[in-house]
Amino acid sequence: MIRALLRHPLGLAGALVVGGLVFVALAAPLIAPYDPLAIDVAHVLEPPSLAHPCGTDLLGRDVLSRLIYGARVSLEVGVLAVGISLAIGVVLGAVAGYFGGWVDGLISRLIDIMLCFPTIFLILAVIAYLEPSIVNIMIVIGLTSWMGVARLVRAEFLSLKEREFVLAERALGAGPARIIFYHILPNALPPILVSATLGVGMAILVESALSFLGLGVQPPTPSWGNMLTEGKETLEIAWWLSVFPGLAILITVLGFNLLGEAIQELTDPRRLRR
Repeated sequence: MIRALLRHPLGLAGALVVGGLVFVALAAPLIAPYDPLAIDVAHVLEPPSLAHPCGTDLLGRDVLSRLIYGARVSLEVGVLAVGISLAIGVVLGAVAGYFGGWVDGLISRLIDIMLCFPTIFLILAVIAYLEPSIVNIMIVIGLTSWMGVARLVRAEFLSLKEREFVLAERALGAGPARIIFYHILPNALPPILVSATLGVGMAILVESALSFLGLGVQPPTPSWGNMLTEGKETLEIAWWLSVFPGLAILITVLGFNLLGEAIQELTDPRRLRR
């Protein structure tokens, strides 16, 4: 699949964007030209130049350095939020799909109830009672985005649990836990991986929206969302404060979406049979 991904133009583009984001986030202290929190009142609202390729903000802080450190926040929120949603969704979906009956009915009704609430409003309602912080943002996004994963895993388990290799394991005396985690779950990983890749992009988008509304990462910690909030006040005279964070969000989410769609295409059983 990796070799096929390297020959897939859009998938390769997505992988390069995601890889670049990971590199920027990990190497931020080494590649950022300035301290992202350093205030320089002598260089307030300077347009893009050689000294400041993305300009400066209302406090004279280098926008490029803040974008680089903001990548850390976005990647951290996206990965950990998706990790929480996967942990909940995979477990509940696997239990519902494997055992069926009243267990499946109970978990399915819970999923339906959670899906009745618009996700963004549910997140806003929870965040309103918590102190805005990176940790709370990750937890809330993860706890409100597991339903799609659960339904996907449930459908895969309903299909796989009647396959011959599962029946053979039952005949050999294997218990439910071993069958679920050692035999069925590995065969359900491709769609889970696709869902996780797309989920990271969505989590980054949600975090940016919350930060833009003032309910996410709080200043002076740089986040692409709160950078957009600062830029909207001076959009007519300092376009770079909004354009560059917006482009960062656009390119990052697009990269994760392209990578997820490429993985989905490359792991399609019909394609693998060909």
